Amino acid sequence: MTRQRALIVDDEPDIRELLEITLGRMKLDTRSARNVREARDWLAREPFDLCLTDMRLPDGTGLELVQFIQQRYPQTPVAMITAYGSLDTAIGALKAGAFDFVTKPVDLARLRELVNSALRLQEQQAGDAPSDERLLGNSPPMQQLRSQIGKLARSQAPVYISGESGSGKELVARLIHEQGPRADKPFVPVNCGAIPSELMESEFFGHKKGSFTGAIEDKQGLFQAAQGGTLFLDEVADLPLGMQVKLLRAIQEKAVRAVGGQQEMLVDVRILCATHKDLAAEVAAGRFRQDLFYRLNVIELRVPPLRERREDIPLLASVLLQRLNQCSHNNVQLSEDAITKLQSYRFPGNVRELENMLERAYTLCEHERIEARDLRLADSSLPSDGGETSLAQVDNLEDYLEAIERKLIMQALEETRWNRTAAAERLGMSFRSMRYRLKKLGID
Repeated sequence: MTRQRALIVDDEPDIRELLEITLGRMKLDTRSARNVREARDWLAREPFDLCLTDMRLPDGTGLELVQFIQQRYPQTPVAMITAYGSLDTAIGALKAGAFDFVTKPVDLARLRELVNSALRLQEQQAGDAPSDERLLGNSPPMQQLRSQIGKLARSQAPVYISGESGSGKELVARLIHEQGPRADKPFVPVNCGAIPSELMESEFFGHKKGSFTGAIEDKQGLFQAAQGGTLFLDEVADLPLGMQVKLLRAIQEKAVRAVGGQQEMLVDVRILCATHKDLAAEVAAGRFRQDLFYRLNVIELRVPPLRERREDIPLLASVLLQRLNQCSHNNVQLSEDAITKLQSYRFPGNVRELENMLERAYTLCEHERIEARDLRLADSSLPSDGGETSLAQVDNLEDYLEAIERKLIMQALEETRWNRTAAAERLGMSFRSMRYRLKKLGID
C-alpha cells in the first residue's frame, strides 16, 4: 500500500526534524523544504496529502504558499505553523484557505490530531461524497450555497452562518460537519437562547459533584460532548456578555474548566454558529463582544431566504407534501393555483413556515387536492406598502384590525423562533402586553 506523503516547509532545521520524526512515526513519508521556492519545486514533482508550513520563510510567507496551493493543488490541505499568541495570523491563514493551524512551541498531541483530521479528509474525498438531498433547490443561490458548503467542509475554520429564522441554518451546519473530516464524531447543536443564564456555564463546560446546590453528580458539558466533532451554537447573539467572555477563552485556549473543577481539560472542537440577528449590529450596539465576533466570524456563510429563490418553492412543496402523504398513506396534490399562490408569498418564516402552511392545508383540504384557498393566505394578507385599503375590503373593522395584528405577531414569532420575549421586543411592546395579545388572539 502506498504511504501517504506530507510536505514540511520551515527554515528552522530543528523544527523540520521534529516534524519529520513525528510524522514518520505516524507512517507518513515526508519531504522537506526550507523556503517557498523549494516547496513549489516539490509540489510540481510529487502529489501530497498534506502540507505543513511555517508563517515566516526566507523568501516569502506561509500565506503566499497557502494561496498558491489553493489555486494549483486545491485537494491538498495546508496547515499553518504560527508563533504563540499570534491569533491574527492564524485567522488570516484560515481566511486564506488553510485547513487548520498549530502554534509554536508545537504541541505534538495537537499536531497528531491535526494530521489525522487532514488525512481523514483526503480519504473522504477519495470516496463518495455525502448526499445533500436534504438541501433542496436548483436555483443559483442554492447551487452557490452547496458549493460553499463543500469548500468550508474542507477547513477547520469557525464559520458564522447568517440567515433568517426558518431558512435552514442548522441543516447547513450539519452538512458542513458531515462532509468534513469530523463526520464520524459528534455534531452537538445548542440553542443559546434556550439555556437559563444561571445554568449556562455548567451546560457549556460541565460541573463537578457538589459544586453548587443540586449538583449531585459530575456532569460533562457541551464542549466535552462534542469532543473531536462540531459544536453548533445556534442563536449565539443571545449569549449574555459574561458568558461571551468565557466562551472566547475556551475557543482561544482550546480548553475548558468544569464548574467546581481545579484543572482545565483540552478540547478539540470545531465551532459553527448562527443567528437570525445582524451580529455586526449587535456588536455596534454593545450587546456582543467585538473580540468574540472577530473569532467566530472567520468565514461568513449566508443562507438565502425563501423569497430569493422562489423557483425552488414547487420542488420544496412537492417533497414536503410527499412526506405528509407517506405518513398518512394518502395522495394529496397541489393545484396549479396553489403553487402560483405560494410563489407570490413572501414567506417571512421561510421553509419552516412553508412546512407548517402545507401541513395545515393538508389537514383542511377536500378531495385530496390543495387549492389556493386552503393555504389561507388571503385571510392574513396585508395592504401593500404605501397602498390604501378600500372600504369594500372591510366587513368588520375589529376583525380586520385583528387579522393585521395576528399577522404581525405571527411574523415576529416566526422571526424569533417563537421566543415571546424577543418577539415582544421586536414589536416594541412589553412582555406582559405580548402575553395578553397571545391569549386574546388564541395563539399558542
